Amino acid sequence: MPADYNGRWEMESNENFEEYMKALVKTDIDFATRKIALHLKQTKVFVQNGDKFETKTLSTFRNYDVNYTIGEEFEEHTKGLDNRVVKTVVTWDGDKLVCVQKGEKANRGWKHWIEGDKLHLELTCEDKVCHQVFKKKQ
Repeated sequence: MPADYNGRWEMESNENFEEYMKALVKTDIDFATRKIALHLKQTKVFVQNGDKFETKTLSTFRNYDVNYTIGEEFEEHTKGLDNRVVKTVVTWDGDKLVCVQKGEKANRGWKHWIEGDKLHLELTCEDKVCHQVFKKKQ
């Protein structure tokens, strides 16, 4: 089996998030909301059972849950994020989780990978890339 993502991961850094949010929704996220989101410290919780994942992104502002099975496309409602419906599929690329989200935005998706006790998340939308780093807590 590829990497073990199980656990609780606390955010350490969040590079280029505001530019990513602007690309994701253009005019839908107002200035004040973007500024609040920039200062949030997120927590990622993964429950991995083979190729089945239950994931939670937690913060004081809003939470987001998404569950998926590797290789199976599903309809994702990004409620609480940008409030869109996208067709999502997550696959393995070695030990990386790679997500492609098809919808009204080009080049949308993310990649997760682990280096030591750090979980990396690269978010992409159009030509913008955000890189977040989380440290394993449990």
